Formats: sequence, C-alpha cells, structure tokens
Amino acid sequence: MIGVGIVGYGYWGPNLVRNFVANKKCEITTICEVDRKKWTLIKQKYRHIFITKDYEKLIDCPEIDAIVIATPVRSHYQLARQALEKKKHIFVEKPLAAKFAEAQELVDLSKKNGCILFVDHTFEYSPAVIKIKEILDSGEIGEIYYVASSRINLGLLQPDISVIWDLAPHDFSILFYWLNEEPLEISAVGKGFVRKEIPDVAFINMRFASGIRANIHISWLSPIKLRRTTIIGSRKMIVYDDMQEIEKVKIYDNSITIKEPEDFGQYHLSYRTGNIISPRIETVEPLNRAVDHFLECIELGKRPRTDGENGLRVVRALECAERSLRNNGMVSRNMSECKATTGSI
Repeated sequence: MIGVGIVGYGYWGPNLVRNFVANKKCEITTICEVDRKKWTLIKQKYRHIFITKDYEKLIDCPEIDAIVIATPVRSHYQLARQALEKKKHIFVEKPLAAKFAEAQELVDLSKKNGCILFVDHTFEYSPAVIKIKEILDSGEIGEIYYVASSRINLGLLQPDISVIWDLAPHDFSILFYWLNEEPLEISAVGKGFVRKEIPDVAFINMRFASGIRANIHISWLSPIKLRRTTIIGSRKMIVYDDMQEIEKVKIYDNSITIKEPEDFGQYHLSYRTGNIISPRIETVEPLNRAVDHFLECIELGKRPRTDGENGLRVVRALECAERSLRNNGMVSRNMSECKATTGSI
C-alpha cells in the first residue's frame, strides 16, 4: 500500500483527494492545508485523514511515499524540491513550475534520487484526447494542415499569473501529445482588461517543423464556457468539444482538392462533403486514470506518460508565449531561446 500525502485543498485539491481515496493502491494519511477554515470541510468528508499546517511533518513522515502538490504554481518548485530531497515521489498539478530553470532542476533531482515525477496534464488521460491521437496516428484525416483551439470562460481570474499560465498548459500538453513535436515558433498577443498588469485574454500562434500551424484562444472574459478544438486535415476534419456529455469527438468527411487545369491558368476546386461520424468514447474520469497511472508507475518503476520531461516542454512553451506577449507579439523562433528566460510570471 502506497502512503500518500496531499498539500493544498483549494480549487483542484478536493478532486485529487477524492480520486486518491477511491484508489485501492494507496492510502492518504495526511493533508497539509494552511487555511484552517477548510479543515472542517475535510474532516466532514474524511474523518480518518490527519490534517496539518506543517509541510515539514508531511515530507518527514516515513509512512508517506508520495507527495501530491495542489498549490499555486509559484510554490510548486519549492515544495517539490523539498519532497524530492526526502526521496518522495511527486504528483504535481500543472504546470510543473513557474520557470524553465526550476522545472529542469526538479527533473534532474528526480532522476538523481530515483523518484517518480508526475505532472498532472489531465487531458492526456482523457479518452476523447486519446481517441483523437489514435485517429491522427492512423493517417485517416490525411496531412494535418492546422489546429485551432478555444478555451474560454468567465473567470477564474488568478491573482498572480496570466491567463497563459493558467489555461494554456492544457492546450500545449494536448497539442504536443497529438503531434509528437514542439513548435519552432511561438508568438502571443493579449491584454489585461480587468487588471492591466495581468493579461486575461491571449491569442497564441505556433509553427511546427512538420508545417502544421496552430492557434490557441484563451480567456477569462467570456459570456460562455467553451472547450473546443478543430483539426483540419487534407482528407478529413475533426471537432473535439469537451463540453459535450456525449459525442465529444466528431469526424467530418469533408475536404477540398484542386483538379488539374484543362486550360492554361484555369483551376478547378472540388469540394467534398461526406458523412459525420462520432466514434464511441469511454466514459471514465481522466483524473482517475492519471492517479491510477501515477500509482502504477511507483509500484512497477515505470516512466509516466506525463513525466518531468513532458512537463518541461510545456513550461518551455509557456515561457516563450509569455515572453512574446510581454514584448508585443515578438516571435520566439526557437524554443531553446526560452531556456534562459527568467521571471516568467
């Protein structure tokens, strides 16, 4: 039985506690939460779990094998580093850290001490996202032209990070998983409307070596909640709408081709509109899969799908996008440029 300690019972913490409690591979022994107002709620639901404000007690406990970090991003590095130094396995909420250099240090330390470093890029465990990966890898939609994504809603505005660091980790992790590559270029524009110093809307553009283009629209200022991604291929097109209870994925048998000209300078476009197919998608909570995979990796010594390297490439993209936004859309032409970036958020 794997002993688990969780630090943070804020927005995402309750979901993590619920899934770890339900998993038979582990036992949550302690929750660390500095806000005593939340203790009553925790005790009402989980009477058997010890609660403390002292993080040192959590990482010094010999019964705890793994630490789950569900705190604001600025604290990820410090909390994870302390736990890794105690040779505890780590499950950390996205993003891995607030700076590339910090994320790299955590990756190096986890390897040195033989610890699992798991980043909670939950959507990579979503049945819908996994199904789309299978479709793309099969070549069914043909050459991928571009990907467009919208992740917008009203709030939750964060007090110390931009909308890029809050929402874009989801889209970056999904894109890099689907395409199996990082972008050559990233540019971003945006603005803070509610608070001028904290951007609450952003538009991110990417160019990949394969020729694929991608655009991400993220915002805390929208009258509707939208989680939709469109993938355009040379033979077919895909729409992934995570807000749908059923038929989250639809494959459109639509395309446009150019016929050879009959006369000089004369081109004919052929438009094809076929069937719309919605493949069967499993109804399982992605976080449940992520938690189970993390515990399985500890048990078997396996490398997680969303390991430290996976988290590292997302942080690198976040730094590039944030730097571009702060410099009026300046294009970062090589992802390696962002490795030396400081003061990311």
